[in-house]
Parts: sequence; structure tokens; C-alpha cells
Amino acid sequence: MSSVVALAGNPRGGSRTHLAAVAAAEALGRRIGHDAPPEVVDLSAIGPHLFTPAPSPRVEVALELAAGAQVLVVASPTYKATYTGLLKAFLDRLPGGALTGTVALPLMVMGAPRHALAVELHLRPLLIELGALVPSPGLALLEAEIPDLDRILADWLDRVAPQVAAAVRQPHPRGLV
Repeated sequence: MSSVVALAGNPRGGSRTHLAAVAAAEALGRRIGHDAPPEVVDLSAIGPHLFTPAPSPRVEVALELAAGAQVLVVASPTYKATYTGLLKAFLDRLPGGALTGTVALPLMVMGAPRHALAVELHLRPLLIELGALVPSPGLALLEAEIPDLDRILADWLDRVAPQVAAAVRQPHPRGLV
């Protein structure tokens, strides 16, 4: 089981979403006592394989990383007031309950504050539907805040890291919803 995994749901490689997801996973890992770098699932690298009928080893490895995470930071840019279709297509490949025992943290990067509710209204329920424990508020990160990412993450983690650490310490058997 990987301890911390960052899942970046932006279809563009090298995106601000990817940057924020990895930074959040690294900072959270340090806060909960996991100093190893997080595993990263970058959907921009496997996107075309998600939509082919043939099985893809790259997609299977990515699904295993996500489902095997103890803590999963799920990041998406805001597209049409919700998460990307690419992220949805990836998560749709997970069977029901696949994230049982996983602590998931939703993070969305957005251009305008009016999209801030998308984290709680759209992404959080999707993760809960897959069985994840989502113990804390997600992060709605404005693109304009990216230059101040370290401070934004520190403030967010001051609130959520204790909840994540407590949830990680609790046994959550896989396969039970």
C-alpha cells in the first residue's frame, strides 16, 4: 500500500493542477509523518489509454496506485463548474468501494471564486461514493493564489492534517462500505 498518492486530473501535462496536487501531497505527507515522496498519477500521461477498448497496463498501474493509497489527494481544474471528464473517466474505472479504507482529500484549481463550491458539491460526493473517507474540507485553490501556494497549503493543512492523521491511525478494512 502506498502511503500518499497525488492524483492529477488535468488533461494538460505540467499544469498548475499537477503542481498543486504534488505540493499538497508532499506537505501533507510531512505533516502526518510520511517523509517519502508521494506517488503521482498524472492523468495527462495516460488519458488516451483511458478511452481505448484494449486493456492498458499504464492505466491498470495507475488504478492500483489510487486504490491502494492510504491517503489520496485528488486534484482537478474546474471545468464547467465541476471536475474534468478525464478524472471522471479514470475514477469510473474503479469498482464500487475501491477507495474504502482510503482517506481522500479533494482539491480543485479554479479561475474564479464562484466555483469554490465545486469541491464540496461535486468532487467530495464522488470520492465518498467510491468508499473513501473524506474527513476534512477540500481545498478550493484560485489560480491567482498559485504564487502563494506554500502559505495556502500551510493554512489548509493546519486545519486538515490532524483529521487525516487521526483517520490514518484508525483501521479501515478494505472491501467494506
